[in-house]
Amino acid sequence: MKQPRAWQRMLSGRRLDLLDPTPMDIELEDIAHGLAFVARWNGQTTGDWPYSVAEHSLLVETLVGRLNPGWPARWRLAALLHDAPEYVIGDMISPVKAAVGPGYGTLDARLTTAIHLRFGLPSALPKTIKARIKRADTLSAWLEATQIAGFSQDEANRIFGRPGDAVEGIRITPRPPAEVRADYIARHAALIAQIDGKA
Repeated sequence: MKQPRAWQRMLSGRRLDLLDPTPMDIELEDIAHGLAFVARWNGQTTGDWPYSVAEHSLLVETLVGRLNPGWPARWRLAALLHDAPEYVIGDMISPVKAAVGPGYGTLDARLTTAIHLRFGLPSALPKTIKARIKRADTLSAWLEATQIAGFSQDEANRIFGRPGDAVEGIRITPRPPAEVRADYIARHAALIAQIDGKA
């Protein structure tokens, strides 16, 4: 019996095998494009544009910087890329991930490893680094929930915890995908330049 196709052709021309991804098949432009067109919250957000995973990733990277002043650029890059696999597997809200089961997590982990290796990060992040990125991710979810996803602050506090001062002054306004894609690519380039000592 013929195996079902498990690869996707990317706009870069790369053919990404979802079951066995390699760093050579990962291109930043493909990630930025895909994430800029993937909606968070299953698209259930206010505004004229969907709130994309690329926009969320930029926010998480900003929050990581607020929470960890002076953090090395390589870990800020890891924060920017924390949801990068979703450029091909999409974004699922936590309740759906739980219903799908461990298969989604396995797919996500394989893609994460390939993406990390492509951009010079460890295949698996140290637990302390991962925990700090997760904290910023949770703060981002609180901001998104209360500003564009229809949650009251009390409800968001119950689900995500109280945010503290790190979120002060941040306003979320969903933007056109092309604009977010360009900002994602630019931020990636700036972090890579810092890592390489060229900035």
